[in-house]
Amino acid sequence: MTQHSPSAIPLHRSSKHLAIGIDDQQLQAIADGLAHLLADTYTLYLTTHNFHWNVTGPLFNSLHQMFMTQYTELWTAVDPIAERIRALGHHAPGSYAAFAGLSSLPDVPERPPKAEEMMRILVQGNEGVAATARKLLPLAERAGDQPTADLLSARMDVHEKAAWMLRSMLGE
Repeated sequence: MTQHSPSAIPLHRSSKHLAIGIDDQQLQAIADGLAHLLADTYTLYLTTHNFHWNVTGPLFNSLHQMFMTQYTELWTAVDPIAERIRALGHHAPGSYAAFAGLSSLPDVPERPPKAEEMMRILVQGNEGVAATARKLLPLAERAGDQPTADLLSARMDVHEKAAWMLRSMLGE
């Protein structure tokens, strides 16, 4: 996994100045960090959905259902992240190329792995997304950006629980 710094790929501003009590430099850094979170979330969504389609073996039914629950939650999560970027006055990334450049998560394996390896990959992915959110949280808190801090806290909770459930299925 390649970890990108929040300022590695800056987003373009959609307006000249927002008068919300957060300076432009902080807005840029938070929006950039949220872009990384969006890319990680979308990458994990694609991986989870792919595994939902391609899982086989004795755990098929339970994993098929679990993966559906997880990818549905991830799909629902991308919109609030992108909208927060917009509320901070920046354009949200939305292309595969942009997500590939921003994400710290690897792309889904070209050939579907066995069910246990799928779960391990999703544990790493969920932990990676939680780490991306956690890395941005202090910046949002220092800027007094409570809406972003709340979003990040909620995302950490979701991903840490998903990783725990997957680890439990692995017997770890």
